[in-house]
Amino acid sequence: MNLEKYLCKIIKEESDKLILRHHAYHNGLHHEYVRNTKRLSTPPKKTIKTPNYWKEDRKFNPFYVKKKSKSIARSIANKIADKTYKPYSPYIKNIPKAGGGSRAVAIYQIPDAAVSKIYYNRLLAKNKHRFSSFSYAYRNDRNVHFAIQDIWLDISRNARLFIAEFDFSDFFGSISHTYLKDQYKRNGFYISAEERFVINAFLENGEVGIPQGTSISLFLANLVCWQLDLSLERAGLKFARYADDTVIWSPDYQKICDVFTIINEFSLSSGISINAKKSDGISLLTQEDFSAEIKNTKTNVEFLGYSISMHSVSIKDASIKKIQKQISYLLYRNLIQPLSGTELKGLIIPANDKDPALLTAIMQIRRYMYGGLNGQQLRNYINGRTKRVYFKGIMSFYPLVNDQKQLRALDGWLVSVICRAIKLRHKLLKKWGYDCSHIFPFNIHCTDIPMSFKHNKVHGKSLLEIPSFMLIQRALEKGLENRGIESVMNPESMDYDY
Repeated sequence: MNLEKYLCKIIKEESDKLILRHHAYHNGLHHEYVRNTKRLSTPPKKTIKTPNYWKEDRKFNPFYVKKKSKSIARSIANKIADKTYKPYSPYIKNIPKAGGGSRAVAIYQIPDAAVSKIYYNRLLAKNKHRFSSFSYAYRNDRNVHFAIQDIWLDISRNARLFIAEFDFSDFFGSISHTYLKDQYKRNGFYISAEERFVINAFLENGEVGIPQGTSISLFLANLVCWQLDLSLERAGLKFARYADDTVIWSPDYQKICDVFTIINEFSLSSGISINAKKSDGISLLTQEDFSAEIKNTKTNVEFLGYSISMHSVSIKDASIKKIQKQISYLLYRNLIQPLSGTELKGLIIPANDKDPALLTAIMQIRRYMYGGLNGQQLRNYINGRTKRVYFKGIMSFYPLVNDQKQLRALDGWLVSVICRAIKLRHKLLKKWGYDCSHIFPFNIHCTDIPMSFKHNKVHGKSLLEIPSFMLIQRALEKGLENRGIESVMNPESMDYDY
């Protein structure tokens, strides 16, 4: 397939992906509006929004680009052949960082994004065997969960280890073009003259920085770090690198001290500064209650969304807070918000041992945790009565978690927060003149909630059964044994903000 036809194909695929995403947003907005009209006396208006950058140029609009895909592909293919191609200026979107500040992400017009994707795939197909096996980002043969598994398996074999953690400042925006282009000719990478031309076309004017938000930059990020990876391997160090997130470990203190020299040399040659404020440096990783001879000691290391100790893999605290915040919001939105304020907005009043708003909240929490599955389907899968299920809920972003203590605590927290929401709902209903003390679920003690909800049938089904972090983890563990990591992890694991 020549470049023009292939480019037309990819442009259509990229357009279709964005069109489906917009339709899903539109449909979700409509369903939400219908639900609100049933439960609220004054539902918020349905307002359909489009991305701001669609107004900047029509080639950001997937509906227009798909319609004109053939002529756009022909024009770009000719420009690449004539060496006159240059991507249009991207729309810069500032994404807030968890630790403060923002990250500038470049959103390219759909045709330029298609060009970037084509050349990224070409470069990766020819060169992925050259990358270190300890580099896990932006590849189709590695992913974040592979990194977590490798880290934990190696760490768990030791009673204690020395850990080095370093953070870079503005990794993508600081890469030296001179250093980057020097890598084209070294280290056995195959990059054709046409591919070099396209790479250079995407590099911003100036001497530093590669745009964050386009596919081709993902290949360049790994290319830039190739020498760093090689230096760490030659020093006899174990490490895992996901873009600029790197954790390095060794039982040998002298070897771990060599990391400072290796990281510093890479920083000076590539132009990427070390963020001293966010870098933990060298720590002793040990088990809880073990004595240590150095001050900087820790019992777990955080990498992406996980927290890894000698004994278990957990979800890191910041990610736990995000999960709890979302579940709390679902309860508030369905049970509390319609009854709050100076006027009664809720149309659904519990009666006859039924509270439709509670049913909606539990089903939304279950969908958030399990995807489209329910408790019985998970138990059937664990027991072997069902051979295959598809995991898409929030826990499928953390398939390797095996910290039973943390999962049990989350299950306890979930029951507790549901109990508190029910009590507050009861109080608010009473304020509006509806005393529901004698009916379900307001006559249930907190400790009885799990069993009472499970046995309270709705249309003959246990739709009120409270979802369980322990249950979904057991199902994921079964899936890992039967099908492996890639079959159970969420399809969007590579794009998830851990």
